[in-house]
Amino acid sequence: MIQIRCKNTGVTKSFQEGTSLLDIYQEFKDDIQLPYPVVSAKVNNVSQGLKYRAFQSRDVEFLDAREGSGHRVYVRSLSFLLYKATQDVFPGSKLFIEHALSRGFYCNFKPTLHSDEGRLQGKNPSRKEGRGLTNEMVKRIKKRMQEIVALDIPFRRIESTTEEAIRVFTERGFSDKVKLLETSGQAYSDYYMLGDTVDYYYGPLVPSAGYLTVWELERYEEGLLLRVPDWNVPTRVAEKVPQPKTFEMFAEKTRWDIIMRHSNAGDVNKAIMRGQASVLIQVSEALQEKKIVQIAEEIYRRYEEGTTKMVLITGPSSSGKTTFCKRLSVQLLACGLRPLSVSTDDYFVNRVDTPKLPNGDYDFDNIETVDYHLLEDHLKRLMQGERVEVPEYNFVTGKREWNGKRLKMGSDTVLIIEGIHALNPLLTKNIDNALKFKVYISALTSVSLDDHNWIPVRDNRLLRRIIRDYNKGAFTAQETIRQWKNVLAAEEQWIAPFQESADVMFNSALNIEFAVLRTHAEIILSSVPKNCPEYSEAHRLLKFIHFFLPISDKEIPPTSIMREFVGGSSFKYKY
Repeated sequence: MIQIRCKNTGVTKSFQEGTSLLDIYQEFKDDIQLPYPVVSAKVNNVSQGLKYRAFQSRDVEFLDAREGSGHRVYVRSLSFLLYKATQDVFPGSKLFIEHALSRGFYCNFKPTLHSDEGRLQGKNPSRKEGRGLTNEMVKRIKKRMQEIVALDIPFRRIESTTEEAIRVFTERGFSDKVKLLETSGQAYSDYYMLGDTVDYYYGPLVPSAGYLTVWELERYEEGLLLRVPDWNVPTRVAEKVPQPKTFEMFAEKTRWDIIMRHSNAGDVNKAIMRGQASVLIQVSEALQEKKIVQIAEEIYRRYEEGTTKMVLITGPSSSGKTTFCKRLSVQLLACGLRPLSVSTDDYFVNRVDTPKLPNGDYDFDNIETVDYHLLEDHLKRLMQGERVEVPEYNFVTGKREWNGKRLKMGSDTVLIIEGIHALNPLLTKNIDNALKFKVYISALTSVSLDDHNWIPVRDNRLLRRIIRDYNKGAFTAQETIRQWKNVLAAEEQWIAPFQESADVMFNSALNIEFAVLRTHAEIILSSVPKNCPEYSEAHRLLKFIHFFLPISDKEIPPTSIMREFVGGSSFKYKY
């Protein structure tokens, strides 16, 4: 017999060795106070599927499909459901689950028409790729998904040697998964089956398709939008948010992938093995610099037309805003403009006047943390040619100080304002929009693991933040992970609603980034204790980042956005 302590209830019960989490849950479910159906669990702080069998005493926490581990399990399973449906309806078709968009996931679908499909459309009956996705095709895929859910077909995890898994995927033409597994360095690899359909996922799935009752599928641009449960209320589909500019930024990322010829982890690893890491770094940096030059030239053009007088720059945590501002300033100088930076941090209210969260902690992300009335007044006076004394915020005392610092715009000056609230209309509501040029920056992950395993943008930024916090001596990995949920909540409230108002969006992620981050993140993440809740996230990030071969950061340029996080930048930062 083994002892299982249910962390949801604090109760310990005895079970036979090898009992599944599904059976264990049945013994505890009457006392578990979860508002939504259970979809997965954490065993000793590691995410597991409900078919997991316990052979030793364990702590078990059951999870529903709200944000975090349970949500990822649900969405991962939905991805397999969608893939199987596309194969059942259009055998041999290609599905690429590319990125999060509009609170769902954008998928590129390339149908393959067989003889019967060709005849229906009046085409040559031989097998060939379809010319585009139609509403009727989407209806057929959706219907098949609903049929699979109704049949409650089980997801089966197959344990095998990596060599055997490579053989299975080679036979089915999955070159993306073959390259990933060939370069993983793992002796054993699991893959999954749903009916007779095979796929690979790097995390657990729900027990069967019958669990997947909350989703929607629709056309979006030239592809599919897989809509998933709401993060907070998983019994309903998340409300769709129009994001045309974000979609275009992802489309630009795809064009960069085509230029680089490396769209997944296996491609990057193979290039590293061929000794091409230096070229990948150089081209990635060149593409970013080219984009920054284009932005600077557009600002200059608008300045010459007598419109743009200020550049507002925002983005979520660890997107590389500070380095981007510095590189943009260099390019503006090259255009003949004199950038003048005004820090929103210096306009923080005194700490005693800072809004508080319900738990009593200071809410440093709230717009009311900034004295935006004073900031706007100073910006207007500066644009009118006045010399203005600006404050400097003392983060030690928590007070705004007046130290005689004065700013004045010249005839060739453009203001640069960077901060999480830069695009919030409250910050500059009485300044003519024609005078503003708005920039949104984020790390839109440049590669995926394979065609069906995307890399969340949030994971990219979290790894950056963990490394930077650790290098600064500010926080341990455990502390950074603990704070991350609050960081994301603040971004949803204060940044996301305004990102589509940007004139231009900039992707700060590098194609080879994860290979570089691995060399820094491994030791830091390994320091998270196994007996703390944050270990679950540290373990997941470690497992994921091990899919990338590590490389040194020695060839990353000193002006790279990456240097803001791994150190060694030639820019000076005020943290």
